[in-house]
Amino acid sequence: MMSTAVGRLGVRSQRPLYQAARARLLQGLARGDYQPGQALPAEKELAASLGISIGTLRRAVDELVADGVLIRQQGRGTFVANHDRERLLYYFFHIVAHNGGKGQPAVALQGFERARADADAAARLGIAEQSPVWRIRNVQSLQGVPVIVDDITLAAARFPRLTRARVLGRPSTLYHLYQHDFGLTIVRTSERLRAVTAPDDVAALLGLPRGAPVLLIRRVALSYHDEPIEWRVSHVNTAAHEYFSELGS
Repeated sequence: MMSTAVGRLGVRSQRPLYQAARARLLQGLARGDYQPGQALPAEKELAASLGISIGTLRRAVDELVADGVLIRQQGRGTFVANHDRERLLYYFFHIVAHNGGKGQPAVALQGFERARADADAAARLGIAEQSPVWRIRNVQSLQGVPVIVDDITLAAARFPRLTRARVLGRPSTLYHLYQHDFGLTIVRTSERLRAVTAPDDVAALLGLPRGAPVLLIRRVALSYHDEPIEWRVSHVNTAAHEYFSELGS
């Protein structure tokens, strides 16, 4: 159904009603109306609050479930996705052994500092060049072997009072920390991959000879409305591991 009047959705648009409803639900999620792990209100109540039919609401919710923003649990309802280790492993982590499946990586913090955004990081994060940023370096190991070096950049304005102690003491993943401590939920990532030679410092952390080939992954992690939250540059030792992503239809 197309309409220029979307009732209590409060917008005038040629978009289908379900897309306007989807946008309104995303606005509520971004405002924190629905907390991580919280169930959405009953369909009848939520549809009435948006001024739409239950059928239109279901279509909007179906899209958010497909996007991983919401999670539907049979017999229980629909919940806001909550970042934890399992969600990271199966939704955002793509490095697997050549002869096996996914395993939980062990993460070791190598560096944490306040710095200034270079041109590349500024462009990726949508901030001005030389803006204050946090830089985090982690090494991820699989089965006790260092496999990935992650260099992470965060806009300091989005993460006030972030400290090394908070990063080290987090109870779960970095994405869990972003979501629960700063109200920033990662809903998707955009990645580019290519083969490079390992920088000397990366080679040392991965136990590789100087100039060894590695996989370079450049990732922007985005929140609701495609707000860039994290810029991550990863170097991966592919001697025994590879990148794997299974896409649905």
